[in-house]
Amino acid sequence: MTVTDAVSLKNVHLSLGEGAGKVHILQGIDLSIPFRTSVGLVGPSGSGKSTLLMVLAGLERADSGEVKISGSDLSVMSEDDLAKFRGENIGIIFQSFHLIPNMTALENVAVPLELAGDKDAFQKARAELESVNLGHRLNHYPSQMSGGEQQRVAIARALVTRPKILIADEPTGNLDADTGKQIIKLMFDANKMHETTLVLVTHDPELANLCAQTIHMRSGEIIESHFPAHDSELAREVLGKNGLDEVSA
Repeated sequence: MTVTDAVSLKNVHLSLGEGAGKVHILQGIDLSIPFRTSVGLVGPSGSGKSTLLMVLAGLERADSGEVKISGSDLSVMSEDDLAKFRGENIGIIFQSFHLIPNMTALENVAVPLELAGDKDAFQKARAELESVNLGHRLNHYPSQMSGGEQQRVAIARALVTRPKILIADEPTGNLDADTGKQIIKLMFDANKMHETTLVLVTHDPELANLCAQTIHMRSGEIIESHFPAHDSELAREVLGKNGLDEVSA
């Protein structure tokens, strides 16, 4: 069977809490995302967009419905199988970086490769850090780096295993505007260069509109989807003159 979608969700529900405090976070989500595209999830706080990302990453299990990533059904996997699948197929970038504080940049990026038993972990980690212009920071610890540098380390770590899907939750939320643009460009360059499916959550509509498709959520439901024109100044700066063709290819 040919798998055409990187992400396939059917009637996904998820609730958190119990009894009177139970909250229905995701309510019947249906979503298909093709390979090699980019999707921006937007919506007010509490709309369920970050929870949806966690479900896609296998970090939260849906109560019901079907969650397939690259054709694999996450609901039938054990925790060990899920962790292995995530390590091989999904890269995750968090707003707060989530670097290991007592490890250098090189060691942080090598971690997922070492867990996978890759004998060339440090060689590949070095190359990935050099690709995000951090070859001079290999032996620096997170506390010795700026926020933008830490996020570049996080991007390198997410990409070093060449995942099919790159998930980013407010990746520029803790950064100034100029540094944020650099991070955005790195993500979209990876989307194009490595043919990685990019799914990002953001409160910034201009950032979301750089994606091939923008999905709006409210109260745990998808309420609207559209395909941006990519004619803004930011789009031309990040995506180039043919931004629309490059992002949706």
